Amino acid sequence: MRTRPAWSTAFDAGSLPQVERIAPLEAVTREWAWGEGTGDGVKVAVIDSGVDADHPAVGGGVEYAAVIEQGDEMVIETTQHTDDFGHGTACAGIIRRLAPGCAITSVKVLGPGLKGHGAVFGAGLRWAIENGMQVCNLSLGTTKRDFYAMLHELVDEAYFNGIPLVTAANNMPFPSYPSTYSSVISVAAHGVPDDELFYFNPTPPVEFGALGIDVRVAWLNREWITATGNSFAAPHLTGLVARLLGERPNLSVVQVKAILRALADNVR
Repeated sequence: MRTRPAWSTAFDAGSLPQVERIAPLEAVTREWAWGEGTGDGVKVAVIDSGVDADHPAVGGGVEYAAVIEQGDEMVIETTQHTDDFGHGTACAGIIRRLAPGCAITSVKVLGPGLKGHGAVFGAGLRWAIENGMQVCNLSLGTTKRDFYAMLHELVDEAYFNGIPLVTAANNMPFPSYPSTYSSVISVAAHGVPDDELFYFNPTPPVEFGALGIDVRVAWLNREWITATGNSFAAPHLTGLVARLLGERPNLSVVQVKAILRALADNVR
């Protein structure tokens, strides 16, 4: 018998999966996509500086994983940790506002001053991929080419596992990784004060725009600040993706991106 080419067994008659058809993109509406859904039970990883679960904007219900660098090894600690800066709490608060039913896991990879190492970032992202997260918020990145290949491999792994990665573009006018990779949901800021209004950009690498200018966000010590940055645009899309997956959990990453494009406020 002739040897089958590699990867072809997925299309055998006995193993061919049946895939749910989605509506034609022209017919997709927000009511169809998430309606009154709250992202109930969807596991969202906030890969950042930590999350203060006691902040009223977050409202508890946070699980924890911190990446600790010990020599050449990365150790994951799952005991409760604090936010060293406020940035992760701000992102988690935005996500919770949009998807109050989601389950947030704080994956801590940044320390004071939002300082971190690419290898620690990579270890946190790998942990999220391997531990059942359904969408990841990455309001961080690196401009160092040394980490380009390693992060690209992880982004591909997330894509093939059906995990959308919502990434903030660099605030400076040069590329950062992984926001420039084609399979992520890359986001920059607009200034229209509407949490659910977002735009599609037909000339990537940044594909979407969401509220990120003069945003009231949660911060340290249960306080609030007004902040600007692409970091705060990304969690707005993450919250909407969590709501979408709460209603339609079997969507692939490419379907999620196509639905967001169809629902963007500048698409007519």
